Amino acid sequence: MVQSPKNTNVSAMFDRLAPEYDRMNNIISLGTHRHWRRKVMQKIHFSQRDDILDVATGTADWALALAASSSRQSRVEGLDFSGEMLAVGQQKINTSSYKNKIQLTQGDAMALPYGDNQFDIVTIGFGLRNLPDPKRGLAEIYRVLKTGGQLVILETSQPQNRFIKPFWQFYIRKIVPNFGRVFANGKHQEYRYLDETTEAFMDFKALDHLLAQVGFIERKTFSFNLGAARAYYGIKD
Repeated sequence: MVQSPKNTNVSAMFDRLAPEYDRMNNIISLGTHRHWRRKVMQKIHFSQRDDILDVATGTADWALALAASSSRQSRVEGLDFSGEMLAVGQQKINTSSYKNKIQLTQGDAMALPYGDNQFDIVTIGFGLRNLPDPKRGLAEIYRVLKTGGQLVILETSQPQNRFIKPFWQFYIRKIVPNFGRVFANGKHQEYRYLDETTEAFMDFKALDHLLAQVGFIERKTFSFNLGAARAYYGIKD
């Protein structure tokens, strides 16, 4: 059983969220999560043939985007601990043009089932904050990346502006859990958990420091929506 930072069985929780997950992402982010991902993808350097891993792939949205943006010779592996999320993702892959290019695997982000120095690019979108030990997860990503390989993180963040932050906190604490009640068949507690982990997650300076500790170089970061989300880039030394 994969335990969350709040000792929740997080894989079982995401199994419950899977049927409504894509729709809820659109509602909670007001449709902006696709824009965030497109912007992040513009700064990824693809080559003639890349081995790509999307950690915490969920319903495979980012795996599909990576397959669309990379060369025909590249391959994309998507990993997630939730079997139900992967089942939704596999349905989308089966009706796409990339079913022979993407492989989904159920597994633990803190014990990746891959050899050392295997991938050119590793991405993780909105999954790092759910790991019990983010440093261990990043160390695993570092291990499976090839030397010079790219890490790309897209994650929720906290606005730094003291005038904006109270409105963000009200939205996270009060509005989003009620979206779960209304639009996700009463899953109020599940979305309260997701919002608590969003608010409690480390700020961008702490995450950049963690990336440096693990060994990533050439680190860059930029924010979206006044700091509500943030992208991070790093290279394996």
